[in-house]
Amino acid sequence: MNRRDFIALAAGASAVPLLRLRAAGAQTKAMPTIGFLGSESPALFGEQLRLFRKGLSDAGFVENRNVAIEYRWANGRNDRLPALAADLVRLRVSVIVAPQSTPAALAAKAATQTIPVIVFTAGDPIALGLVTSLSRPGGNVTGVASLGRDLAPKRLELLHQLVPGAALMGLLVNPSNPAIADSTSKVAREAAEALGLALKIVRAGTEGDFEPAFAELARAQAGGLVIAIDSFFTGRRQQLAAMALKHGLPAIYQYRDFAAAGGVMSYGGSLAEAFGLVSLYTARILNGERPADLPVQEATKIELVVNVKAAKALKLAVPPLLLARADAVIE
Repeated sequence: MNRRDFIALAAGASAVPLLRLRAAGAQTKAMPTIGFLGSESPALFGEQLRLFRKGLSDAGFVENRNVAIEYRWANGRNDRLPALAADLVRLRVSVIVAPQSTPAALAAKAATQTIPVIVFTAGDPIALGLVTSLSRPGGNVTGVASLGRDLAPKRLELLHQLVPGAALMGLLVNPSNPAIADSTSKVAREAAEALGLALKIVRAGTEGDFEPAFAELARAQAGGLVIAIDSFFTGRRQQLAAMALKHGLPAIYQYRDFAAAGGVMSYGGSLAEAFGLVSLYTARILNGERPADLPVQEATKIELVVNVKAAKALKLAVPPLLLARADAVIE
């Protein structure tokens, strides 16, 4: 081997580790990152996180294996969401997921017009300005819409069937989520009028507001309580169920575990269905699809759960027709 061949061979050999290092660096850099924008804390969002991760895994994405997730939590402070969304944009995440929170969805939408955003909202995505069309969103936002707000009148009707002698019902809303609070109040007022009921609206934006709100309903002698769908209430659904029982107030909310925790009834969608759709859309975005081409999905599975044990504790007899309609009965 002459001197020129030896130098060429040595140079080639030294380049191999460098190329491997560059390839490894490119592979690490190529791992997509999900920006997860939560209105609550991870402690109050445990079941939803489990469902989200399971859905991602079913779609082929496992956290810390082939996808990274940057979490930002507002801890019940919706006013913090715009800054948290802006932080995710600065990180140049691959997609922002704003699940089960209209304020988070609006903050993510305002923070970027280029990064894909997957939302899960109880509001009307068109009326909220998140998309221009459900079938063709047309921008960088798509996701899942639940029937939460639209079901408030039905929850009031079910509560009226349980307590037919009540003249006044209560509605609990979160003032820090005005888009949902205002629209739910409007449809609930209309439903109450149609049923010949008076409606008292009470507000809670912090845990410290719960006791005064329930005390106000007790003074007004409300016959029952409809809790508006809201991520703040969802994270505290067991606490709210316990407070309703403590104050002798039959209450209804969206999710099954509210009834399981002592609420008299729940009527609404399935978290498993909704988060399965959110995870699926997140995976499709990571695989290169555009949000503008993904129609907004509607979570359509609705179930009625009646807690007979809680009703008995409140000295209420559940009408047989209501029991017959229930998808599940807790004895």
